[in-house]
Amino acid sequence: MLTVGVDVGGTSVRAGVVDPEGAVIDSASTATPASDEALESAIASCVAELAGRHEIGAVGLALAGFVDADRGLVRFAPHLSWRDAPVAERMHARLGVPVVVEHDANAAALAERRHGAAAGAGTVVFVALGTGIGAALLVDGVLFRGAHGVAPELGHVRVVPDGRPCPCGKRGCWERYCSGTALGTTALEMLGDPDGVSSVLYREAQRDRGRITGQRVAAAAREGDRLARRAVADLGRWLGEGLSMIADVFDPELVVIGGGVSVSAPLFLDEAREHYAAIVTGGGNRPKARIRTAQLGSAAAVVGAAELAREAVARP
Repeated sequence: MLTVGVDVGGTSVRAGVVDPEGAVIDSASTATPASDEALESAIASCVAELAGRHEIGAVGLALAGFVDADRGLVRFAPHLSWRDAPVAERMHARLGVPVVVEHDANAAALAERRHGAAAGAGTVVFVALGTGIGAALLVDGVLFRGAHGVAPELGHVRVVPDGRPCPCGKRGCWERYCSGTALGTTALEMLGDPDGVSSVLYREAQRDRGRITGQRVAAAAREGDRLARRAVADLGRWLGEGLSMIADVFDPELVVIGGGVSVSAPLFLDEAREHYAAIVTGGGNRPKARIRTAQLGSAAAVVGAAELAREAVARP
């Protein structure tokens, strides 16, 4: 049976037809609208486009937000309009096939466990670095969602009391210091240093501060810009800080770093590993988690959501 996985992001909706081996054989995408009605219509349009070319048995939606334990209700999604919305029920009514909803990091982690970097691993923590941080925990290939379906929300663990403001309503969350958004923020703060004027980013920020995104900073770092490299190193240290926290709480065998920022991992992952090893509790007297980058890239959430949809249909 073919199923569709849909990665519902803050800027785009990306859908893919996935076969039982985890391969994406067709895809469709559109921009993410602002309202519930428009968003659900956009998702339905992408799925209908694919259903016009393939026989589809079920649909899985992956999104960054709180999903209830039954994987039908979206309680809260910081970058989407849904609030306590019965999304699976609404989309089933539109599409006429079973629909399940899952946190995007959970979906991506499942896909990496079955087809990517986490294959065969026992206890795995998946950390998705993107606009923010998504996270997932797998124990022997089974997702741990917590009592109410929202665990582990690592991106919103406070690491700096009264630190940078976060869209979740708190201040000082880990993702405000270790994400694509954070990388841009850090670079802008560093541009105020005395040597900031020598950076290629300085002139761009003078014209439009909005151009200093994490992606732009990473590109400047690859080109050798000193300030951009300092900003990336800062992200690496914050990643190492979070990895030590993860090790202390979960003691995983493997941590997989995914999300859009992971494509720049060669710039910061060594720094993160070194910082993690230096500060993890009892570091000289315990095995350390392996740290790898994800293999499935932007397709991971689509593949994982499609597989969860396939399993929901197959379940008696």
